[in-house]
This record gives sequence, structure tokens and C-alpha cells, in this order.
Amino acid sequence: MSELSVNHLLGIKYLKKEDIQLIFETADHFKEVINRPIKKVPSLRDITIANLFFENSTRTKLSFELAEKRLSADVINFSAGQSSVKKGETLIDTVNNILSMKVDMVVMRHPNPGAGVFLSKHVNASIVNAGDGAHEHPTQALLDSYSIRERLGEVKGKNVVIVGDILHSRVALSNIYALQLQGAKVMVCGPKTLIPKFIDKLGVKVETDLRKALEWCDVANMLRVQNERMDISYFPSTREYTQQFGVDKTLLDSLNKEIIIMHPGPINRGVEITSDVADSKQAIILDQVQNGVAIRMAVIYLLASKIKQ
Repeated sequence: MSELSVNHLLGIKYLKKEDIQLIFETADHFKEVINRPIKKVPSLRDITIANLFFENSTRTKLSFELAEKRLSADVINFSAGQSSVKKGETLIDTVNNILSMKVDMVVMRHPNPGAGVFLSKHVNASIVNAGDGAHEHPTQALLDSYSIRERLGEVKGKNVVIVGDILHSRVALSNIYALQLQGAKVMVCGPKTLIPKFIDKLGVKVETDLRKALEWCDVANMLRVQNERMDISYFPSTREYTQQFGVDKTLLDSLNKEIIIMHPGPINRGVEITSDVADSKQAIILDQVQNGVAIRMAVIYLLASKIKQ
């Protein structure tokens, strides 16, 4: 397969297994590029990309911007805090105004689930979803799987547990789709109040005992508790959450095997993982960040090649 089956990256649920394979093979090439002394390629010199962030972001925004610049695309950045959205302008008007300046691709993060899908139906540009509310975050799931593939050889047949605030997490949902598509087994673990009611319908195991989950898995993806999305209290206190669902070095060393620790960031050190776990050999958190640039370069490059046609 030499091109993607989709014109937008709106969510993992719209991708085929072959799409993921193609993105990974393309990212392998770009990973080699970003480790060269001259880290740029002229692939997208005639493409203009707008980064629209209606929600705060550090890592994802920097990663996308770097990926675009490494490909020599022209980049414009837009953050909703200082924009006309505050004056009551609608999403479609905002985007159409930007597109009238001849933009080819839009990378968008938005607090409302489905914002990317909605936009793709109304505007004439390729859309990349950089996170829509608590729904999906496809590039994060791709870079997570890519990092597992890099460390363990392949994703197929691996046991992956996602620990923490599953209810509010777009990373969890995208990861479940991506891992299952590649043939991994997925479990979620966290307080019952933070596990969605019908998650077993997605074919994932549910575990509330962290030790059992860690003994089952090859990889543990530790999510942070998303306080900013919580309107009520889901557990008694942070301290109690940490006692039951936080991973420290003692727990890690007491397991009967060596597992891999991942985290999408930002890390709340001392809550979901302690500093000595985050900085240990078993953690691939900084590899995930580096792979994020290669994966986003691959996604943008593959979508742009469809625009050019």
C-alpha cells in the first residue's frame, strides 16, 4: 500500500491496519532524517499548514510545528485565546477565513468531541485531529504503538494495560482502537469511578487491582488524572489515588518480569508515577516524544501527497 485510505486523520477508528503500517514505515524514514546533522527535507515546500489550537497544548503543538518545519511546509499558528472566537465567531467561519488565505491542511485541537469530523464535512482542506475533547487523539496513539514496536519488535500479541483516568482520556480511546487493530490485548485499570460504564463492549479487560494488571502486562501506559475535565470528585484524595494506582520503583522491582512504562505527558510526578520510575531504564517516555515528531511528519507527508494529486 503506497497511500492512505483516508483524506483526513480524524481518529484511529477510521484507519485500516495497512494505514498504520504505512505510517510506521514512513516514520522509520523520517526518524532517520531527524537524527541527521541537517534535519530538514524539502518534501512539502508548496504546502501551507494551519495549526488551530482551541485548547491548551505544549507537547502536541510543539511536536506538530516541528514536524511541519522539518518537512519545509509553511506554517501558521492560531491559538483561540487571542482570537475572534472570543468575539463569538463560529468554528466554520474561523476556519474558512484561514482557508481563504490558501491553506492546504489544518491541524486542530478542540474541546468538543467530533469537531474534526464536523469540520472535514464543511471545509475544503485536509484535517488532522490533534485531540477533540475526551474523544480521540490519533497521533498520540500512533506514536505510542510506534514506540512499543521500536522497543519490543512488534505490537501484535503484546499485553498493554492503560492505567488511570480512562473516563476523560482521549489517549485511552485512541490507544484501544490502535492496539486492537494491530492485534494487541488491552486492559484498563483505575478507580471504578474513572472507568467508563460500557468499556467492556470495546473488547478490553477491566481490572481494579494495579498489581494484577502490572503482572499481566508487557507495557503499562500511565495516564494522568485530568482534573481540568472533572466537575465532581471521582476519588477521595490524590494521596489515596496514588496509594492504589501510582507506580513506584518498589512496586516495579517486585514484579516477576521487567515491563515497559509509558506516559503521554504531562507527568504529575509523585501521583501516577514517581520520579525514579519516570527516569528509569524501563520508561520510554522521552522516546515517545522523539517518535511523536517522526509520526507527525509521516502523517502530514502522507496526507499532503493526497492533496498534491
